[in-house]
Amino acid sequence: MSHKPTPDPAYEPERYELDESARYHFDFDRRTFLRTAGTGIVVWLAVDDVIGAQESGGGRRRGLDEGAPTEIAAWLHIGANGRITVYTGKVEVGQNTRTSLSQAVADELHVSTDTIELVMGDTDRVPFDIGTFGSLSTPRMAPQLRKAAAAAREILLALAAERWQVAPDALVVADGSVLDSASDRALTFAELTNGKTLAQRIPEHATVTSPERWTEAGRSVPKVNGRDFVTGKHRFVSDLKLDGMWYGKVLRPDSIGAVLVSADVSRAEAMDGVVLVRDGDFIGVAAPSAAQAERAIESIGAEWKAKPLPSASTIFEHLKAHTTEGEGFDRARRMVEGSVTEGLAEADETLESTYTVAYIAHAPLEPRAAVAKWENARLTAWTGTQRPFGVRDELAEAFHLSPDAVRVLVPDTGSGYGGKHTGECAIEAARLAKAAGRPVKLVWTREEEFTWAYFRPAGVIEVKAGVRRDGKLTAWAFHNYNSGGSAIEGKYAVANRHIEFHPSDSPLRQGSYRALAATANHFARESHMDELAHVLGMDPLVFRLKNSGDPRLDGVLEAAAERFGWARLKPAENRGFGIAGGFEKNAYVATCAEISVHRASGHVRIERLVTSFDCGAVVNPDALTNQIEGSVIMGIGGAMFEAVDFADGRIGNGRFSAYRVPRFSDAPVLETVLVDRKDVPSAGAGETPIVCVAPAIGNAIFAATGIRLRSLPMVPKALEI
Repeated sequence: MSHKPTPDPAYEPERYELDESARYHFDFDRRTFLRTAGTGIVVWLAVDDVIGAQESGGGRRRGLDEGAPTEIAAWLHIGANGRITVYTGKVEVGQNTRTSLSQAVADELHVSTDTIELVMGDTDRVPFDIGTFGSLSTPRMAPQLRKAAAAAREILLALAAERWQVAPDALVVADGSVLDSASDRALTFAELTNGKTLAQRIPEHATVTSPERWTEAGRSVPKVNGRDFVTGKHRFVSDLKLDGMWYGKVLRPDSIGAVLVSADVSRAEAMDGVVLVRDGDFIGVAAPSAAQAERAIESIGAEWKAKPLPSASTIFEHLKAHTTEGEGFDRARRMVEGSVTEGLAEADETLESTYTVAYIAHAPLEPRAAVAKWENARLTAWTGTQRPFGVRDELAEAFHLSPDAVRVLVPDTGSGYGGKHTGECAIEAARLAKAAGRPVKLVWTREEEFTWAYFRPAGVIEVKAGVRRDGKLTAWAFHNYNSGGSAIEGKYAVANRHIEFHPSDSPLRQGSYRALAATANHFARESHMDELAHVLGMDPLVFRLKNSGDPRLDGVLEAAAERFGWARLKPAENRGFGIAGGFEKNAYVATCAEISVHRASGHVRIERLVTSFDCGAVVNPDALTNQIEGSVIMGIGGAMFEAVDFADGRIGNGRFSAYRVPRFSDAPVLETVLVDRKDVPSAGAGETPIVCVAPAIGNAIFAATGIRLRSLPMVPKALEI
């Protein structure tokens, strides 16, 4: 009996897609950085430090199984021309990490951010990285790059001090030069590094600049390559075109879980210029044009044996009735303190409610795409993934290659939201390219993206709580079925509590999604807190503050309430106010919502959302505000109308004309309060701001109508008043 590995505690739960078996098994083998970088200064991390610093060393599953790297991992190079190049396995998927990481390096080297070149997501050129997820780039990668840059700064100072025969601490670094103010001398980085090859190990305790002394970080530096995006210069994977490249298509089952019984490929095989691949259940074609490939795949007559699956209308009963023990990232978790039974007995009021969340899709603007090329038994793949090293290992596994024989490159990508952790598209393109003997590009259609990618898990959450008349919680029982354990504990102080995540058998492929299950757990928790406040006749903000066990949670609640005018404003007729607060990934958030209801039509409009966010020291205020606003807008979709409709193994709304995502007309007035805590290390910001959107809106709807909505999405159609 095989067992999935227990994930490293540093990783989050719910990375279901990383526990999946390899999707293809085909029947078919690092670079020396110091040699390729040329002369100059190289700052690197010694082998024995790489595991912890680069988030590797976890369980041995695809992309998590690097173990101890066998080579020097270089992080920063200052060339003989003075050019500063930084290397990271993180990727850019629209979160603007390219800019924020460049700011960190620029701070330490005292140069402008736009002088930094950041090489991202190229597995032949960058150090191993587990992936761009979990809001890890800012809290983990930025400090590492700061240390590398600080080490380089010390080398430059030492070189200048040696040249001038002065003490290094008499010199300063500024604008790409080392300056000696006493003698009014200066040497540029290029002058200091020219003709030399110097390697410096990053000191374990490198001195980096504190947030109070940041000059590049802490201010709103524009997106470093923003012009390329607004002018169309940037090339996404779907834009790439290699010499001699063909186009691929893959035959998909007619329903989820269906097994291939037979396939007539004779007409496709007879088409001029078409290469057909049949390898096990994999059937695909490559052709000189996308249209030819499409015609060839459509000509195949296939018979499938369907697998009985529950539908969207029965999913919650199914999840509750089909719990499992779970393994790996999907394992069960339980936290018990005190006695819920005794806590309920102490309570003046008790309340029990059930909440549900639907499967939803990531709906990235750029669907999965890959270009694959074989050359001398070496495979190169360009693809938009959040895990370049994970995809490299998937390719190596599928084609029985050494990982060193595979190179994955990730151009800046058109969003991921946790949905681009796996490499099936790259594997498919590579299989077709191998058969065609030339590069092949494969771009998933929107329907393929909606059907064959993975979804945010659906779930059922049962909450039972007890509370005294003075507003203090006495008991808290919280059971989440399937949607996940992220942020399941919360920050409210309760002596007696039982919190448990129950894995279930999911009929649809499910996986990571922005903030994971923190959104579902906050929806249930913050809705239930609102319900308890109503039972007691207590202001919802006062009730939360009375039970909060964390000053930072108090801080964001009070900041959002102050900006919103919670204490002084009264809702107009048919309008309601709602509030919610929470915590995830070392960041705190609170959201206040104002909604209006048109009673004749049942239409609900979100009029205003105020978000206060504390993620420690703010790195880039404008970019952070953009992240928060993007997260809030995305959260409106899951809160109000997004849901995957499915029955008989088929997705019923797998296209944008049927799957409702937020539109410009849905956008409310957005206000953001940044709680800049320079005394707290910076946390990531890509996920946490989404978690309180749904409960704040739901609580506002209740305030306006008296109708409590306990299912996400809350208003897929008109509200029944």
